[in-house]
Amino acid sequence: MHELTETLYNHVGGDEALHRLEQLFYDKALADPVLRTLFTERVPIHVDRLMWFTAESFGGPDRFTRELGFQHIIDVHRHLSITDEQRERFVALYMEALDEAGMPEDEPLRQAVREHVEFGARVAQQNSWAETDAELHPVRAVPRWQWPT
Repeated sequence: MHELTETLYNHVGGDEALHRLEQLFYDKALADPVLRTLFTERVPIHVDRLMWFTAESFGGPDRFTRELGFQHIIDVHRHLSITDEQRERFVALYMEALDEAGMPEDEPLRQAVREHVEFGARVAQQNSWAETDAELHPVRAVPRWQWPT
């Protein structure tokens, strides 16, 4: 079981474990018929960027913010027109990848990851439909995710 002071990043096993998770997820997304229009081609740096984002959100190094900045993730999702079906499939595939990645299997971790991915998918979906900056989700920094309370 986790210590309340332990970060999610340390609990899952740091960069190596998160890279494994993001690689499994990315492979699933690229092969999935529902997500095919969002993940149209394999981008070699995508897994690392996903890992940087998740690591920072889970209390690890702030590489995503330093190397790319949050505006990057807004720009990537703009005008993708993410549907509810795609958002839900994204979350389902991520949770499948979590099961396959050899992560700790405790329920608090699964709950934290699910909440993190569901929140992020909703932000991405809102931003994907925004015609103006005013319609964007108000989040402008990598969210810091904590253990469920």
